[in-house]
Amino acid sequence: MSETIRVGAVQAEPAWLDLQESVKKVTSLVEKAGKDGVNVLGFPELFVPGYPWSIWTEPYLSMTDMFHEYMANSLVKDSPEMDQIREAVKKAGIFIVLGYSERDGDSLYISQSFIDATGTIVLHRRKIKPTGVERSIWGDGQADSLVNVVDSPYGKIGGLNCWEHFQPLLRYHEYSQGVDIHIAGWPPFFHKPDSLPTLYTTTGEGDRLACQFMAMEGACFVVVSTQVLTDKGREKLRLVGSPYVKTPGGGFAMIFGPDGTALVEPMDPGEEGILTADIELSTIDYAKQMLDVVGHYSRPDLLSLKVNLKPAKPVHYA
Repeated sequence: MSETIRVGAVQAEPAWLDLQESVKKVTSLVEKAGKDGVNVLGFPELFVPGYPWSIWTEPYLSMTDMFHEYMANSLVKDSPEMDQIREAVKKAGIFIVLGYSERDGDSLYISQSFIDATGTIVLHRRKIKPTGVERSIWGDGQADSLVNVVDSPYGKIGGLNCWEHFQPLLRYHEYSQGVDIHIAGWPPFFHKPDSLPTLYTTTGEGDRLACQFMAMEGACFVVVSTQVLTDKGREKLRLVGSPYVKTPGGGFAMIFGPDGTALVEPMDPGEEGILTADIELSTIDYAKQMLDVVGHYSRPDLLSLKVNLKPAKPVHYA
């Protein structure tokens, strides 16, 4: 296992609703990360083909044509487009966690594929419960998506999407899998608008705090990867004039150590790039010596978690 590992957090604008341009954007970031010596790279939630933020601000029926376009530009896991991404990862010789809208037949899922330095998808998962109006677009992940940590030459790498970080049982199950480096994928989130009904938990500041808490609670490194929205994206997503978004903005990428320490300076919310930090997994011991929530700091005789890893199927054959 490598002693010093360079991790990278993507903060970038997607190629909105355009699958082919999305693939180009992903591969260019992978290439850059490889040249910069990054070993493990995290991408935002739904980076392909972008998070359609207007699902929260516009009526569903007025958006059906955009949803049709979105579906047509979502990524199939086993496809020529994914092959291009996998080849780029292999050429760069890095490990990535890619967040994307996965098309499986005529259904969509909020997915993450873990791709190793050979270009192999070594783990694939779907968001267990899409949040709020997301449920009108994407389906639920099944029980097999609870396995969200995989071994690598850079330690055990895990991942969750967006508000999955607010589900304590999901976090706890990930800790039980021994995660060392966690990839937190997020869409763009903004500052809380003045005099408008919104939650602090839907701001970049609030969601970054959730990731910092996960680093402390799980005694693991957390790579926070986020999207950016510009005026071009605002227009494409029909958000012109919306007071809930600010352009350019939406980014809140960060890298946290296993005691919650911020390891890098944040970028401007509207800036694109890759945050990087050099880490050593052995430093996890300092945190876990005091706080190991699935080890010496647990009481399984009093509190434990029951997990079902068998996915449900809509059709069963005798």
